[in-house]
Amino acid sequence: MDHLKIESCIDFLQCLAADVSLSILICLDDPADLVRAGAVSRFWRRFVITNGLAKQACLKMYPLLADIVSIVKMNDATTRLADYESNNAMEWEILGRDHKVYASLLQALKKSNLSPKDCIEDAIWASSTDNYPDESVVNTLNPRDRFIRTASYWSSEGQSDPYIPETLMYKLRDGIWLVTEIDIQPFEAFFQPGKPIYSAKSVRFRISHAKSPREIEMNLKHLPVQKPADDMFGWTYTSPEFPMTQENRLQPFKLPEPVLCMGGYLQIELLGRVQRQEMDGLFYICVDHVRVLGRPLYPAFDVVIIAPRGKLLLKYNPMAFSSVLKSVSIDEITHMR
Repeated sequence: MDHLKIESCIDFLQCLAADVSLSILICLDDPADLVRAGAVSRFWRRFVITNGLAKQACLKMYPLLADIVSIVKMNDATTRLADYESNNAMEWEILGRDHKVYASLLQALKKSNLSPKDCIEDAIWASSTDNYPDESVVNTLNPRDRFIRTASYWSSEGQSDPYIPETLMYKLRDGIWLVTEIDIQPFEAFFQPGKPIYSAKSVRFRISHAKSPREIEMNLKHLPVQKPADDMFGWTYTSPEFPMTQENRLQPFKLPEPVLCMGGYLQIELLGRVQRQEMDGLFYICVDHVRVLGRPLYPAFDVVIIAPRGKLLLKYNPMAFSSVLKSVSIDEITHMR
C-alpha cells in the first residue's frame, strides 16, 4: 500500500511551468525551509540551486546585497577549471557553492545574536562647528565629557532660528554589520550658569554605502572637512524621526528593524533646537557622545570593494560560521547600554 501511495504522488515542480514553480518556492525565506526543499529529490535540489533561491531570499531581505558580484569561499577548489571535464560541470559546482554561501548568509542575517558592538570608525563631518577644532565632531567619539581637564564635545554654530537643523556624519567600520541602535548623549555645559543641556528636539538617521570611496578619501584630506557631495553616496535607509529629551544621558534610539551596512556611512540629522545660550541669546546644539551599536558578521563573512562604484566581493569562512550564531546574554546587552 505504501508503494502505491508513493507512485500516486505528483511532483508539482515537474508538472507546473518553471516560472509558476519558482513563484511558489521563492516564498520560502527561512534557510531551514530552503535546505529541506533541496533535500526532497535530485530534481528539487537542482531547481533550488539553478534558480538561486537562497540568493533571492537574501536579496528580498536586504536588496543592498545585489552589489555582491563575486564570492570567495575559503578552502574552495571550484576555481580550478582543470579539475573538471567540462565547463558545465564547473558551472554547476560554482552554483552549488554560491547556494551554500547564500544559505549560510541568510541564516546569519536572520539568526545572528552576537553581542552588539560600536561600529563607528571615524567622525568625518559636521554641518557647522562653533570653535574648530576645539569643538570638532571628532570629540563625540570620546565617551566622557572631559578630556585632560578640558570639556570634550561638538557644538554647532549659534542660530537665532530654533528650527535650523544640523547634520553629523560618521564612517562606519568595514565588513558586514546589522545596525540595531544609535545612542546620542546631549552635552551639559557644566561650566555655564545653571548647567544648560543643548539637546535637539528630535533626531533622524540615514545610512549609506559609498559609491566613490576614493573621492571621499581625497575629500577627507582637506581640513576642516568639506561636505561630501550627495552623489558620492547611495542612501539605502532613512529612519523615522525620534524625539530627543533634554537630559544629560546616553539616549538609545532603537531602529524598527536591523539595518544592513557594508562599510558605509551614518548621517545624523539633529532637528530643532531647545536651548538658548545666555551669553549671546542664540540657540545651539551640542553633542557629548555618539555610539552606533551593531552585530558584526565577521569573521564568517566579509566584503571587499572591487570596483570604484561600490561593487563587492563576498568572502565566506565556513570554519567561523558557528561564532556568528552564538547567543548573547542579557547582561552583555545591559552592559553595552
